[in-house]
Amino acid sequence: MQKILLGSYTRKTSQGIYTIDLDTTKKELVNLTSLIKEDNPTFLDTTTDEKLFAVSKDGDLGGVAAYKKEADGTYTFLNRVTEEGAPPCYVAVDEVRGLVFGANYHQGFLTSYKINENGSITLADHIQHEGSGPHENQTGPHAHYADLTPDNRLVACDLGNDTVYTYDVSNEGNLTEVATFKANPGTGPRHLVFHPNNKVAYLFGELSSEIVVLAYDETTGIFTEKQVISTLPEGFSDFNGGAAIRISKDGKFLYASNRGHNSLAVYKVSEEGLTIELIQLISVEGDFPRDFDITPDQKFVVLANQNTDNLTLFERNETTGELSLLQKDVFAPEVVCVKFI
Repeated sequence: MQKILLGSYTRKTSQGIYTIDLDTTKKELVNLTSLIKEDNPTFLDTTTDEKLFAVSKDGDLGGVAAYKKEADGTYTFLNRVTEEGAPPCYVAVDEVRGLVFGANYHQGFLTSYKINENGSITLADHIQHEGSGPHENQTGPHAHYADLTPDNRLVACDLGNDTVYTYDVSNEGNLTEVATFKANPGTGPRHLVFHPNNKVAYLFGELSSEIVVLAYDETTGIFTEKQVISTLPEGFSDFNGGAAIRISKDGKFLYASNRGHNSLAVYKVSEEGLTIELIQLISVEGDFPRDFDITPDQKFVVLANQNTDNLTLFERNETTGELSLLQKDVFAPEVVCVKFI
């Protein structure tokens, strides 16, 4: 059994964070279970010793909540660090320095938190982004992603000002900007993933529905554009918003989810990683696919459909990279985050 954590909105019936099991023998998702009652835990991350950090909403406050796993499998609430306004949309753990990072879409800033000895967190730094873009959703900064580079810098995507930032990070969590990459106006940088060679990254533009292939210079932290390619079929003109992006462990195949077209785009990656080619567009069997991930054994993909409250399970051909449908209509309320543990 492969255990999966699920983050969700709690606007309707969801109670917060759930678990579900992937039976890799029967090839099916089973045993949806409510794990933690938390308000709008839309994204989460864990440490190797299974401490859990989740987006958290507390009335008119937003921030990050910390939990620790007990021997019986339950989670104990440790603390919550919040401030006025909407909660962040992304959290990520830095185990080397004992930090947690947050990206706040609505207010356009980054936060870093120090993980205390008991697993609770303390605010370490707060970086406010500035600027806007040409799209109607770019009236101000919208930080959407903040996670580690292979060389343990922090890379942040801002959908509102079409910028990817690179920061140096101190052991105490202080952030120092070292480089910026400006995407084409209206791209709306949302998420980013690195190739296993650590020299190439793939940026997903939510507003343009494009993947931007970027060369990464570890010496300077600078990204350089190498290719821009759509995630949509030619001629598609209805609404679409790019969402999550993942890469296989061998670096040979890239995956991206389309909200609107309601598909997963599959790309073949060149040997050096600097070019990609679309090889499959497959239906997600639901509406508004948000997060998805590839299982640690690389044999399956689990995808979350927000508007239809369902998970979809695909089997993955490790040779061709292509996906085939195994299971749909797996109930998971308001699900938007998939995390294998």
